[in-house]
Amino acid sequence: MKKVSRREFLRTTGQAGAAVAASGALGRFAIGQAAGPTRVEIDSDRVIAPVSHELFGSFLEQLGRAIYEGIYEPGSKFADKNEFRTDVMKEVRELGVPIVRYPGGNFVSGYHWLDGVGPKDKRPTVLDRAWNTIETNQFGTNEFITWAREVGTEPLFGLNFGTAGAEDAAALVEYCNVPGGTKWSELRKSHGYAEPHNVKFWCVGNEMDGPWQIGHLEAHEYGLKATDAAKQMRAVDPTIKLIACGSSGPFMPTYIEWDRTVLEQCYDVVDGISLHRYWGNTEETNHDSQIYVAMNLAMDRQIKEISDVCDVVRAHKRSDKQLFLSFDEWNVWYRARGGDATDGHRTQAPHLLEEPYNLEDALLVGGLANSLMRHSDRVKVACLAQLVNVIAPIMTNENGILRNTIYYPYAWALKHGHGDVLDTLQMGPSYAVEKLGHPIEDVGLPAPGFGQVPYLDVVITRDKAAGTATVFVLNRDLEKSRELELVWHDLTPTRVVSFETLTGKDLKAVNTFADPNKVVPAKLDAPKAGSRMTVELPAGSHSVLTVAV
Repeated sequence: MKKVSRREFLRTTGQAGAAVAASGALGRFAIGQAAGPTRVEIDSDRVIAPVSHELFGSFLEQLGRAIYEGIYEPGSKFADKNEFRTDVMKEVRELGVPIVRYPGGNFVSGYHWLDGVGPKDKRPTVLDRAWNTIETNQFGTNEFITWAREVGTEPLFGLNFGTAGAEDAAALVEYCNVPGGTKWSELRKSHGYAEPHNVKFWCVGNEMDGPWQIGHLEAHEYGLKATDAAKQMRAVDPTIKLIACGSSGPFMPTYIEWDRTVLEQCYDVVDGISLHRYWGNTEETNHDSQIYVAMNLAMDRQIKEISDVCDVVRAHKRSDKQLFLSFDEWNVWYRARGGDATDGHRTQAPHLLEEPYNLEDALLVGGLANSLMRHSDRVKVACLAQLVNVIAPIMTNENGILRNTIYYPYAWALKHGHGDVLDTLQMGPSYAVEKLGHPIEDVGLPAPGFGQVPYLDVVITRDKAAGTATVFVLNRDLEKSRELELVWHDLTPTRVVSFETLTGKDLKAVNTFADPNKVVPAKLDAPKAGSRMTVELPAGSHSVLTVAV
């Protein structure tokens, strides 16, 4: 078929020069007609970036039942010789989670890693002051490394920058990564681990901008501390990748300014900076599901803002280095956020932050996965927070596991989010989200809306090695199905490999141990493969179409 230029495409859609491809949060999206199909132009030589191997990682914190009764449960009928739950291990292994951040989170800012190594009968039981729980230290650094190797994931270690600092961080790097012949490496060997752990990725603290954080610091203080630690850690192992502690989120009064000040201190000695954000159908969205399923655009905006801050500091420093972004805490979390849901009352492995996810939460998670892929040029590490029991896709009880609704879009991203993310041009119907429900918490600034929001949020990846392309589509129209027209300029799909969707009539439907299959994927009728394909997307759905090319 004839290859149509972008200018010609905009002209022939009836916009006659008035339509302009939007930039920023919406990507290359042109505001189109109020009704009709969404059209996507696909040119395989226009690539945003390859999907990083670490883009769809996860997170485990010594919090609630994430570790104890989650991945580690002595006495369970599922426990192996290491006391790891084999049912959870099988699930994580089959998911293919590439990297897992550990051991925190807020927990890490009061954690002393030496408490969790060596003979278990000599490890102290301590009070975790972050979550007011009892920590037995029966699971620590070496147990996590052993578990990670068993499930085929890489570790992303968080470091204590609250009650500890540079010396402690360098000692842990030495313990983990030096083959032998030094104080801390020989200690590891005495604990039964002759070979080094070779941990590549390290988070230099957690949410140190937050007043809730143990050892909270001002930006300038943290920047100096992080610089000293990075130098000492690199002296031990110059091959490691270091992630500076960025803002806890746009709700912080120091947002942007924190990141700029920190990076002015430590830009030259770190490789990336962290971003955190949680979403919920709350006052911010006026409890409006139509607005809620557009909230992944806030992730796009946050990524753009922090990228800009990094680049400003880079320009000031005349640096050749571009930092990557590590979105190492992201998820839906808004129900289990206070009172008994977050206070362990000084018990062991209490039921904390066990969020009951519904269908609309899963739709948003699908959109958030799209946003991460859309920014693959800058986001190289990301972690769904968390993995098991605590705000998680997987739940456990004494009889087995449950897949929460958010499991499915996460699993699809892991399965199909490979190869290159294509830079497509999209034109189609949209709806207005001019402003959100209330000013940004703690800042007093208006919460900006998104303007015109496309009903269909589309991301396309091409996996050359597999000979496939995958279309990820969030249909934000909660009332009716929407048509998607795919125009392949230089690739011709020869067959449909798979076409699945997550949808349902009840947006508030949840999966439970009593009814685990209330919200599960369904197969859709495959469209005819070819250079022009028309796909019907159910109302309120997240769908994945894979074609052979």
